Amino acid sequence: MRDQAEELRLRMLSNHSQLGRSIAVVSGKGGVGKSNFSTNFTSMLSAQGKKVVLIDMDIGMGNIHILLGKSAPHNLKDYLVGEKLLESVMFDGPNGLKYISGGSGLNGVLEWSDSMFDRLIEAFEFLQKSYDYIIFDMGAGATSQTLDLLVALDDIIVITTAEPTSITDAYSMMKYIYLKDPQKSFFLLCNRAFSKEEGEDTTARLKLAMSKFLSKDVVVLGSLPEDPTVRKAVQQQVPFSILYPQSEISKKLSSIVSKFTEEQLEVVPSNPSKFIDKLKSLFKGGGK
Repeated sequence: MRDQAEELRLRMLSNHSQLGRSIAVVSGKGGVGKSNFSTNFTSMLSAQGKKVVLIDMDIGMGNIHILLGKSAPHNLKDYLVGEKLLESVMFDGPNGLKYISGGSGLNGVLEWSDSMFDRLIEAFEFLQKSYDYIIFDMGAGATSQTLDLLVALDDIIVITTAEPTSITDAYSMMKYIYLKDPQKSFFLLCNRAFSKEEGEDTTARLKLAMSKFLSKDVVVLGSLPEDPTVRKAVQQQVPFSILYPQSEISKKLSSIVSKFTEEQLEVVPSNPSKFIDKLKSLFKGGGK
């Protein structure tokens, strides 16, 4: 339970009249550049004046703070177990974005409890009232808890590469979520494409598969090229969109961010309490 002082602080901070949209960035397998996309995507959204918070959901193995070149003395786990207040695990990132680290070097598997799920829902409820976008950078693959969370969120951005295993895993991820919630909005992106044609072919194949086998339309955001500036930016721990704003990949990402925000205007607003209600339903009894 939150103490009265924390409750007051959260109310004072939470002055948004509209509820923010919850978005998960996922991939079926690791090594596709998902977290790199998340950091740069969030940074660009924030640079456009949006209030954005990025949450690293890869608890114990997170790298968002490293990619941002920031320190994170406290992380999401510290909040979940009740050791820190929510505001104590939120840090300032570039362009005014906020981020919550998943932490790194965690030994052992995190054992979820009822109280941790209660705190998770309380945090999300506050963030939804305080930010335009809540971006969840999910760990690669899926667990029962993360899949339940994905079903609750508003939108899913799926990152794939042109590799056959990546395409197959991306389809499987979308299929699972769709079968749980046919109304879910999917946004598809091909990363690390060696050519424009390769990126277009990859997203077209996935879009066709979703349409043919599930009768579900997905929005293709485009593709990002394999670009040496990405590795240089990672080494310097600065988002490539900030370090190399005139690079090909930064320009491509800018177009993708614009398309995403434009598509958001076309999305019919969901029930304001839908996100939180789903979380409470899915995680009732500690997510069992």
